[in-house]
Amino acid sequence: MATSPSQISDYDSMISRLAAPLAPGDRAAFRVAAESALVGCEGEGQAYRTVRDIWRVFFHPPDDPRTGQPRRLQSRPSKLASLEPIGAPDPREGGRDRRQFGAV
Repeated sequence: MATSPSQISDYDSMISRLAAPLAPGDRAAFRVAAESALVGCEGEGQAYRTVRDIWRVFFHPPDDPRTGQPRRLQSRPSKLASLEPIGAPDPREGGRDRRQFGAV
């Protein structure tokens, strides 16, 4: 079942909501791309996933005010993963090694 023009107008509020955080110059191009991609969508879920993927192409994160560079995910090393485990070893740990040279 193809999406008719009246159904595209049903998704107009979703397109407007997703266009709001875009740069003013990208909003019109996003709207045109989203409306043309909705032709052939069969439901709200599929329409949202389609428009979401298009939105990711047009969205550019704002610059970080501290550095003036685009924001990125912070990748600090985890203290828990980089240090040794805390506490005594488990008494069951290494049992095979302890019994390797045991008497028969």
